[in-house]
Amino acid sequence: MRLENKTALVTGGRQGIGLGIVQAFLSEGAKVTTCGRGPRPDSLPDACDWVQSDVSDTEQVAKLADAFPTLDILVNNAGVQVEKTVVDSTDADWDLVIGANCRGVFNLCRTFIPRMSEGGSIINIGSISGHVADPSMALYNASKAFVHGLTRSIAVDHGPKVRCNAICPGWIETGMLDAGFELSKDPDAARRDALSRHAARRFGKPSDIAAMAVWLASDDAGYATGQMFTIDGGMTAASPVNPGLY
Repeated sequence: MRLENKTALVTGGRQGIGLGIVQAFLSEGAKVTTCGRGPRPDSLPDACDWVQSDVSDTEQVAKLADAFPTLDILVNNAGVQVEKTVVDSTDADWDLVIGANCRGVFNLCRTFIPRMSEGGSIINIGSISGHVADPSMALYNASKAFVHGLTRSIAVDHGPKVRCNAICPGWIETGMLDAGFELSKDPDAARRDALSRHAARRFGKPSDIAAMAVWLASDDAGYATGQMFTIDGGMTAASPVNPGLY
């Protein structure tokens, strides 16, 4: 029960990585609230509170904060993905991706840092796409690089009151991963090639990311701040040579 008596807010906890983090935090004793744009999803555990809120909207975030006199853990997980190049991206694509992935993280951090308990933990969900560019994901790649930079600034500017770190997932078995493979001419071949590039020989699961989030939220990680923790099954550790092709 590493998070017993701690209060946590996880944005975008209705599915995927967010839901995995919600479940892990509950199992470790935290009181957890999550939020999203729509009504409460059936997938959410009964023990988790739900607030309907759009993180890209400053006024809605301010209203969300009214429910938290103090907060121990903030996880900025809410995000969206658009599979387009810069040239193909529209103003609407910009508003959607940058609104959720950049403005949303900024809004939550700016609003909640003054409310966080001493030694509180902010965990931003970045991506390996913030370090290296996935093809045809220009806005998403750029948005995650922003998250990484903001994470460092918050750690430097607001320590020691709060710690701020980012988890940079690799390829995790969610709908976003499937959408990425659909961009290729042969999605099945692309999936096989991708698997061969992972030292773990599998894609990640939301629970893999949740395990790191639990540690970063706990007092065990009291000396960790301003860091990007890559969880990718060893994919970015390898050279471009693909042994599965030879």
